[in-house]
Amino acid sequence: MARGRHRDAPSRTPAAAPASAAAPQQGAAAQAAARPRSAPRHLYLGTYTSSGGGKGVGVATYDPHSGAISPGSVLAGAADPSFLALSAAGDVLYAVDEQEQGRVTAAAVGSDGTLRVLGSRPTGGSSPCHLSVHPGGRHVLSANYGSGSIAVHPLGSGGVLLARSDLVQHTGSGPDPDRQEGPHAHMVLSDPGGAFVLAVDLGTDSVYTYRLDPTAGKLTEVSRAAVKPGSGPRHLAFHPSGRYAYVANELGDSVIVCGYDPATGTLTPGSPQPTVPAGSPVSGRNYPAEVVVSANGAFVYVSNRGHDSVARFAVQNGGAGLRLLDAVPSGGAYPRHIALDPTGTLLFAANQNSGTVARFHVDPATGALTSAGGGYATPTPVCVLPV
Repeated sequence: MARGRHRDAPSRTPAAAPASAAAPQQGAAAQAAARPRSAPRHLYLGTYTSSGGGKGVGVATYDPHSGAISPGSVLAGAADPSFLALSAAGDVLYAVDEQEQGRVTAAAVGSDGTLRVLGSRPTGGSSPCHLSVHPGGRHVLSANYGSGSIAVHPLGSGGVLLARSDLVQHTGSGPDPDRQEGPHAHMVLSDPGGAFVLAVDLGTDSVYTYRLDPTAGKLTEVSRAAVKPGSGPRHLAFHPSGRYAYVANELGDSVIVCGYDPATGTLTPGSPQPTVPAGSPVSGRNYPAEVVVSANGAFVYVSNRGHDSVARFAVQNGGAGLRLLDAVPSGGAYPRHIALDPTGTLLFAANQNSGTVARFHVDPATGALTSAGGGYATPTPVCVLPV
């Protein structure tokens, strides 16, 4: 893949869109707790507008009991909004504009969940595919996949994006000539304590740890963790203890349990393990994508593109181990992104190639996933954010 538009490996043409998103959902969870349990909740959908028929950020609602999704409006002011994140207060939504000249867009969230564009800023790189809000609430961090860099944008009054305060360029490559010819930053997020910022780079088989200066908005590299060459790390999620993290390897078809020192920001990767049961039939390669952790730290879920499933792992030894329990069909094709709702009783899967968002009930005791009904049709869903 050339260092340009990020569309993953196989074709993304639809047949008919923290933890990576855990930090934004924490603020949303507080809002959700204040609403009646039966009241409809908002669901935001990321997509590609330059291919696959997406029109912008989708705004929908879902039933908190059944998970059934009802259509709403579309925010057309963001181009290729492939990843979304909410402010801690839930009043501003941020979206990457995954284009050659990458940008980040901010939108105010109305009381009815509708969105109004506040403005956008260039990321200084190409094809940004992930972003997160720093726990301090004063900065948005974005990962430029195409150019392999990390951008920092301070936030002004009302969550408005200010001019970029930093751009950190990764260097290096990996053994896969098609996907690792150069750096490809695929995710950037803060650790649970907010002391460090971690950037996952698929192209260099590395996870970088930075410290963010909250006044200057500058990143300083603290350490760098290397995974097995050719693994292509994509996304990372923390255990609630803050002492372990789980990395989904897109190219290595695996997940890694990593030790994490919250005092130093040092990440120590373990051995990779499969994300599909032994002997499972897969047409072509399998590309793990999103990894999420249950709020109680008992279960980890990984989406499998190719096997088209959601893997369920039991967390063992206080977070230090994972045991694969099963992998249930994702309810569509190529589940790029999965997310738990703030209550942890529903899981949504954005099946990019089938143009559907599937929903599952989550058993709180076993973590088991049970289909909650038919999929919600929407063009090229690549990110799903329930609040």
